[in-house]
Amino acid sequence: MTPPYIALFFAALLGMEGVAFLTHKYLMHGPLWVLHRSHHRPRESAIFEANDLFGFFFATPSIVLIYYGVRGHPALLALGLGMTAYGFCYFLFHDVIVHRRVAVPYRPASAYMQRLVKAHLVHHKTVDKDGAVSFGFLWARR
Repeated sequence: MTPPYIALFFAALLGMEGVAFLTHKYLMHGPLWVLHRSHHRPRESAIFEANDLFGFFFATPSIVLIYYGVRGHPALLALGLGMTAYGFCYFLFHDVIVHRRVAVPYRPASAYMQRLVKAHLVHHKTVDKDGAVSFGFLWARR
């Protein structure tokens, strides 16, 4: 990839945190609470919760961008790959490190990772759609 496409990749990767924050705060804790509610309650299934459908919602634009990107539109490919990279980072942090849906021996040691985990756990102290704080996934205030 050439520098402009590398810049687009990182713009998409970093920009997705803003998209995720806004989607989480205003849609997941708003009209789409019917799906997200499952994530704020004790698990009923060892494998799947309704909230997992958001992964498909977020993956769809990435897949479309990658599809058209490999068909001759490298800017779209860079954007789609950046979005996919964000999704992978989100999965590792959220599902593996925080919620332990995949068993790994990793324990956050850096101040940054500890802050992220703490912010997400504070977010989960609410079981209703109102009153939650800390809607980001890969960034949290000090």
